[in-house]
Amino acid sequence: MPVPSVPRTGPWTHAKQSGVADDIDFEIKGQELQFVEIELDPGESAISEAGAMVWKDASVAMSTVFGDGSGGANAGFAAKLLGAGKRLITGESLFTTVFTHTGQGKARVAFASPTPGAILPLRLSDFGGQLICQKDSFLAAAKGVSIGLHFQKRVLTGLFGGEGFIMQKLDGDGWVFVQMGGTVVERDLKRGEELHVDTGCLAALTPDVDFDLVSVGGVKSMVFGGEGVFFARLRGPGKVWVQSLPFARLAGRMLAAAGGYGGQNRGEGSVLGALGDIVGGNR
Repeated sequence: MPVPSVPRTGPWTHAKQSGVADDIDFEIKGQELQFVEIELDPGESAISEAGAMVWKDASVAMSTVFGDGSGGANAGFAAKLLGAGKRLITGESLFTTVFTHTGQGKARVAFASPTPGAILPLRLSDFGGQLICQKDSFLAAAKGVSIGLHFQKRVLTGLFGGEGFIMQKLDGDGWVFVQMGGTVVERDLKRGEELHVDTGCLAALTPDVDFDLVSVGGVKSMVFGGEGVFFARLRGPGKVWVQSLPFARLAGRMLAAAGGYGGQNRGEGSVLGALGDIVGGNR
């Protein structure tokens, strides 16, 4: 009689699968300023955005590659150049850092988000192998995950959707770690169900979600509502991740507090925001 398997307990999460990406263990640590600690077996690798590493064990070798390294050592120069170009367009570095465990036993490497918020671990095989994210959201992943481009098909969505015409597309079957601002909420939209989100607060979505824009309402709402002109309209089926504090909003508030005269960020702000600052004594 077979012995039933006992589910693992404790903080470490493991993805054992026969896919392309390396299997990795990981733990998310911290609250508002998080970092992810990845545990590697001999020969396993993780990739990260340049400058994201916090620390690593001595047996973890570090190398810098063009693009995302998903093509492996056999990838040609043209493929590497194309991958690097895609990353550059989405606001990432031309280079990716690959961390490979070259010793025995277990070894760990840690990566930190550069902004306050949450690091969200997502296994791409759970979402059909693809995820659409805001630009600059990629932090780290199991080696084998590809970072590419997603173009907005609708002109208005590209112009006013908060992320422009280009967003990040993550392909593969392994774990990815994306950085999002503030608190993150996951919504599972049923077919035909709609969700209206501030354009700057849309963090990620699965490709089957229909992404469009809707007007906030009348002229009074646009001028005095402080929510901009458009909402992001997300229609199911599919999953959506919403962030409570996009970095553009945080930077805008810091600039305002420091006495800067820059405009409101693209996801929020009344047309009369500058007048409101004068009346409120902020300028």
